[in-house]
Amino acid sequence: MTPAVQRQWLVAGRPAGRALEPTDFRLAEAPVLAPGEGQVLVRTAYLGFDPAQKSWMENAASYMEPVEIGGVMPGSGVGVVQESRHPDFVPGDVAYGHFGWQEFATVPAAGLAKAPDGVSLSAVLSVLGGTGRTAYLALMKVGKPVAGDTLVISGAAGATGSLVGQLGKIAGCRVIGIAGGPEKCAWLVDVLGFDGAIDYRNEKVRSRLRDLCPGGIDIFFDNVGGEILNDALARLAPRARVVICGGISRYNFDPRSPEMPPGPRNYFNLVFTGATIQGFLMPHYERDYPEADARLADWIRTGRVQPRADIQTGFENAPATLMRLFEGRNIGKQLLKVADL
Repeated sequence: MTPAVQRQWLVAGRPAGRALEPTDFRLAEAPVLAPGEGQVLVRTAYLGFDPAQKSWMENAASYMEPVEIGGVMPGSGVGVVQESRHPDFVPGDVAYGHFGWQEFATVPAAGLAKAPDGVSLSAVLSVLGGTGRTAYLALMKVGKPVAGDTLVISGAAGATGSLVGQLGKIAGCRVIGIAGGPEKCAWLVDVLGFDGAIDYRNEKVRSRLRDLCPGGIDIFFDNVGGEILNDALARLAPRARVVICGGISRYNFDPRSPEMPPGPRNYFNLVFTGATIQGFLMPHYERDYPEADARLADWIRTGRVQPRADIQTGFENAPATLMRLFEGRNIGKQLLKVADL
């Protein structure tokens, strides 16, 4: 039976120009709302976490609705429909989308998708939804891989990066990942089948790129920015494609401050190589979501894509779980298990 009251995490601070702190969030109780016309009520099973959520709190992401102090912390989730006032959903359906940090989400059905058969709840958020769509569409539509390309990925042991590498292998690329620590690098090579990995904490990225990419980099998929982007730009092959997907190195800088970190010094190598650099934002490719969802679901079922999630437990641990991303503690998709369903 659905309870009358639930827990929510509310936004209590704007962490612009600094790291996240526990006081940026406030735990509160609120009524569970019955769905209105066109809405569904979903009980949350897992919440998903992404570095971009920090910029949402800062209202630095122009593609998101403004996040108000005292509002429910935004975020993705997957859960089971409890009540529905939309013909596409019935109680018992597994749905995913933007739930916010709350135990029960009453949301428009138009913003939800049904989980495909044969895909676990945790895999839904680690491979489908925003993570999978970002990896697939940014690589395929912007990176445009061709068999034989050398694909280099920064932040390669994270949710998006690890999936991009697997998709690159499916496309016939030679894949090199950049990650922090020997455990992550070993996972990329030994489990996911990457052709090489660079431990940026213990190795010099630029010299290792020379060793591992003697013919240059055809696709650089960047989730980090900063010096790693600068090192990759120095190794571009002719007509390389640089995909700017994320920039975790800049997330503790205030986007409104003139003291943002400088851009890459090697940008002019784009001219020398005839390369392109393009940013990626998932909502710009909304018409391609069905293609991404269908292919990813099929690759999960057939084992060609191996989802991995770093699963924490307990709704009360949501802020600490988000902070793990900025401490580099996760391998794969960062999730929080909220309830047993």
